[in-house]
Amino acid sequence: MEGNVIVEKTKHFADRIVKMQQYLVGKKEKNVDMIRQVVKSGTSIGANVAEGQFAQSKADFFAKHTIALKEANETKFWLERLYSGGYLSEKEFNSIYTDNIEIIKILTSITKTVKGKANE
Repeated sequence: MEGNVIVEKTKHFADRIVKMQQYLVGKKEKNVDMIRQVVKSGTSIGANVAEGQFAQSKADFFAKHTIALKEANETKFWLERLYSGGYLSEKEFNSIYTDNIEIIKILTSITKTVKGKANE
């Protein structure tokens, strides 16, 4: 799905999440559970978007993108916890958090559009 903005952004975001995990583990951060959670939710966003590209119906497409949006919101929560806990510097946090918020906005738009078309 080359050229599909949300597909490309979520792939790139998943790569960044994995690199952040490697960085934090390399720093010997102790809160592995929190790091594991952000990796699970952060990579799940793209996985659900990818599945949605081959949805069997509009309802399936909507469901996959709704799950991706939920995962993006969970990722936002964990990124905020990593920042408030001092695991990420302000610069590190702002860099990845901005991408997360942009993905949330795009997924919100997609799900609202699909839902709106279903109600027509």
